[in-house]
Amino acid sequence: MVAAKRVPRAAIPNLGIIDAEPIAGPKENGDSSRVHRVRGLVEKPPIEEAPSDLAIIGRYVLTPGVFDRIESGSAGALGEIQLTDAIAAAIGSEPVHACEFEGHHIDAGTPPGMLAATVYEARRRPELSDAVAALGLARD
Repeated sequence: MVAAKRVPRAAIPNLGIIDAEPIAGPKENGDSSRVHRVRGLVEKPPIEEAPSDLAIIGRYVLTPGVFDRIESGSAGALGEIQLTDAIAAAIGSEPVHACEFEGHHIDAGTPPGMLAATVYEARRRPELSDAVAALGLARD
């Protein structure tokens, strides 16, 4: 199981993108299911080759088989060993699902994202909120 969220098209080339189909299930408010059966994963695809706008956001529940695939895998996108590649290799041998994250999420994997996460958290903490406001970073 991987956590996922819908992202703007411009963010797609920087993320692991999911090819998935929603799993139908009853919901009290009539919304579509947040759980998807994953058919494929693509690490950092060009926008025009992305199967969706559903991105992996770095929360996982993994089986031992995924770890075996990481250990025996080779470098993928950008010359990095990709967890996404190991999860994708599991598709077909074991079930892989994605759950759309509800709530606020900030990608802290880039300098601007780390700054945004730091400011967001500082605004929420009573001992820091005044200092954030004094810098002009408080929300209106």
